[in-house]
Parts: sequence; C-alpha cells; structure tokens
Amino acid sequence: MAVVKRIAEVKALDISDGSSVVNATKQLLIGPKDGAPTFAVRLFTLGPGGYSPKHRHPYEHGVLVLEGQGELWTEEGSHRLSPGTVVLVKPDEEHQFRNLGSVDFKFICIVPKHVEE
Repeated sequence: MAVVKRIAEVKALDISDGSSVVNATKQLLIGPKDGAPTFAVRLFTLGPGGYSPKHRHPYEHGVLVLEGQGELWTEEGSHRLSPGTVVLVKPDEEHQFRNLGSVDFKFICIVPKHVEE
C-alpha cells in the first residue's frame, strides 16, 4: 500500500548542537516506520548561517536541493548548490553542507534504510 503524506505534517527535529551542527532541522519523510524496504528520505533545513558537521560514513547518499543557496564542502574542494542541483556523496567521503544565503537552505537526502532504524 502506498504511503502518502504532506511534508508539513512531518515533525521537524532540531538537530543543532551549537558547535558541529548549527541552525539545522531534519524531517524523516519516508523511513522504516512507513514500510520502506531499502531507503529513507529526509528533508534537511539549514537556516541562515547553518551547517551540518564535517563527517563521513560507510554508505552513499543522494541529495536534491529544493530551496536556497548552499555549499557542499569536501576534501577535494567546495561546490555551490542551488535549487535543482543533485549530489552523490560516495561512501567514506568527508563532507559538510553549509547555508550560504540569508534564507533557509533546504535539501532532500536519500540514504539506506538502516541509517534511520
């Protein structure tokens, strides 16, 4: 059976810690509780000045930028991100997302299901 919901109905969790993660929320749009067998879909919002931690993990993830202006930092360099940009972050690649604008930077992030279990 299909699962249909609206983004506005999904609770946004503040994931900020004040140092490595700033002005950031996450919404788990599709995950294990929805019966997704292989993947999870999250919506991240980085407010002005917001960023994710510099980190790496053993799985890939796909990103689709929806709103705002941002940057993907990697060890090889930085990449400007804007609405309509798609990104593949490969396993074990160190990376960080940053908001470069004065409005929210929003992106969808698709990861293996076990990340959200």
